Amino acid sequence: MSGIDSKLFTQHEHALEQDHGECPQCAHQLVLKHSKRGPFVGCSHYPECDYTQPLHASDTAIKQVLEGTECPECSLPLALKQGRYGLFVGCTGFPECHHTEQLDETPDTECICPVCHEGHLIERKSRFGKTFYACNSYPKCQFAVNHKPKEGTCEECGFDLLMERKMAAGQKLQCADKKCGKFQSP
Repeated sequence: MSGIDSKLFTQHEHALEQDHGECPQCAHQLVLKHSKRGPFVGCSHYPECDYTQPLHASDTAIKQVLEGTECPECSLPLALKQGRYGLFVGCTGFPECHHTEQLDETPDTECICPVCHEGHLIERKSRFGKTFYACNSYPKCQFAVNHKPKEGTCEECGFDLLMERKMAAGQKLQCADKKCGKFQSP
């Protein structure tokens, strides 16, 4: 092994032996562990002690503490936080307390869900940033479409929802039913 390889190996070894502190549950040493979801810090006395914590600090940032609100689980104040998927309300006691609430969302479209007939279709973003429209009764109703919905009935199958599609030939309407998918003029 060359001198460069051994130098890199010792630096890597040193990083793995970094002190992560004591386990708050059993006072044993915390060590770096790996799972299919990535690295994390866990108790060296596993399986007797199942304490774990994320390796890196959470990527959520507190935007504003909401005065006069209390977490129903731990009685600490709630805060407006910015997370990976947008704004949400969460406990300021994170990571000890995992209580979160979604912000009240008003329907972005006036379209009623054609499957459950209870919810409205609202604009959402996937984890990759792509816009789609889904029923706000999720997870009870899992209806979603990738294009802007428009109220109307399909002339071919009678499905209660159409989607606006921008084509080379201009704006067209398409049936939102995956089994049909027929185009019609606006």
